[in-house]
Amino acid sequence: MAVHYWTALFLLLPCLFCISNASAGDADPDYRTCVSECEISGCVGQLCFPQCNSSSDGGPWYIQEPLYLQWKKWGCQGDCRYQCMVNRETERETLGQAPVKYHGKWPFKRVLGIQEPASVAFSVLNLAMHFHGWLSFFIMIYYKLPLKQDRTAYYEYVGLWHIYGLLSMNSWFWSAVFHSRDVDLTERLDYSSAVAILGFSLILAILRTFDIRVEAARVMVSAPILAFVTTHILYINFYKLDYGWNMIVCVAMGVSQLFLWARWAAVSSHPSNWKLWVVVIAGGLAMLLEIYDFPPYEGYFDAHSIWHAATIPLTILWWSFIRDDAEFRTSSLLKKTKTKAK
Repeated sequence: MAVHYWTALFLLLPCLFCISNASAGDADPDYRTCVSECEISGCVGQLCFPQCNSSSDGGPWYIQEPLYLQWKKWGCQGDCRYQCMVNRETERETLGQAPVKYHGKWPFKRVLGIQEPASVAFSVLNLAMHFHGWLSFFIMIYYKLPLKQDRTAYYEYVGLWHIYGLLSMNSWFWSAVFHSRDVDLTERLDYSSAVAILGFSLILAILRTFDIRVEAARVMVSAPILAFVTTHILYINFYKLDYGWNMIVCVAMGVSQLFLWARWAAVSSHPSNWKLWVVVIAGGLAMLLEIYDFPPYEGYFDAHSIWHAATIPLTILWWSFIRDDAEFRTSSLLKKTKTKAK
């Protein structure tokens, strides 16, 4: 199903537009001057940041602020950049000028220290929908559908879908964290998680569309892809986070599985094929939001956050297809078993 492709691209495509941190906003001399002066004085106008004049040692634990208050602070450079950005955007608005990006990002309004609140909210909702989908799949397999005498499922792909569900939830978790606070660690975890789900989805697409059920054949298909994905994740984490190369890898894996699922939908007689086509078409239309990149409305809802929102109904439909597939395969296998018994 093409939702593997769209989900990973929802998480990864933004790097196409952030290959360089240089943007019109942070190239502005007034903005640069503001940040430089703030890092020295610790103030932007009447607003001052104590962390700019404090040492790296936070002191004894009993005089430090609670974690929920520390989270709202970004450090001297982060807070200086944010306040200078707010001031420059206010000035630009009074002059009738459109918003510009700063360090590769639109000027979002923070909420409780969260950098992109709308994207975080929609990432959390996607995580919740994947959890609900995976849980409903689990309940259907083990409590609603017939089981073999050894209490295992008739459906041959149940284990793969469990792994897919866990990797999907992991990806959306790190997406929420990354959009909360864009630092080097959260960026790498977000990209690595997205690459992992994309690579596993490619394996799943091959195994399901070609109906590979023999264990040895599954290993032969999975091993080289797992080796490549693992090597790529190690490369972007410990050698070089090359945005361009990472996008080439992700698009190649995504397009490959997109064609696999499209071919399978065209030739199979699956009763729920229409759900796949809805996901493919709707996902393609949703991509237009990322191409038509616009500033955040009221400082919160930009094209990327709305793109995240579009994945929520697609996720619901996708897990609905997975449940239908399990029910369809189980029914087919039971009919064959009864026929052989006769």
